[in-house]
Amino acid sequence: MKLQVSLDLLNLEKALAVTTDMQEYIDIIEIGSLLIYKYGEHSLQQFRETFPQKTILADMKIADRGKEAAKIAFQAGSDWVTVLAGTSRNVIHTVCTTAHDLGKKVMLDLIDASSFGQSALEAQSLGVDALLFHRSADEQAQEISLEQWDMVKGNTKLPVFIATSITRDTIHTILQLKPGGIIISKNADKDLSVEDIQYFHKCIHPDN
Repeated sequence: MKLQVSLDLLNLEKALAVTTDMQEYIDIIEIGSLLIYKYGEHSLQQFRETFPQKTILADMKIADRGKEAAKIAFQAGSDWVTVLAGTSRNVIHTVCTTAHDLGKKVMLDLIDASSFGQSALEAQSLGVDALLFHRSADEQAQEISLEQWDMVKGNTKLPVFIATSITRDTIHTILQLKPGGIIISKNADKDLSVEDIQYFHKCIHPDN
């Protein structure tokens, strides 16, 4: 199981500073879509230069021009990209083929899936490496749907990462679902300390 931290900030320098403090406890650094919208490929290049040994995911939310969009992210230094489940199968397959040709990986974001079960069922044949189960940022205060979670888990053998309102009070309940990874968001409205990340890391990797 992996601990992924999503940097949903608007200031690149702050995002780099926050990550520097937490890096030893993070398995995957996620460059949030807002940072990518604001700074473009420069944000990915800066993270790759600063953290050359870490796994970096670019939350590109690719919906079109899959080959070109994926190449921009990978050539800038990311190891993973996200592609939207609601886009066409051809786009998803193209992103995955592009990624694998470069030795990279793809996470399918189920946020806009018309059918959670169908998207999960088709993911592996399209070349997807992992799934992302979550609500939008505006809805994360709501509890996840266990029915939807079961539809996803019951239709795939791929790792499923989960992003929801994960706190010290809810982490153990989330871990009982046996996700492939959990994603903790750091944004301007959320007070997330190094001690919090260390705690989550210990929950996931109790022997480390």
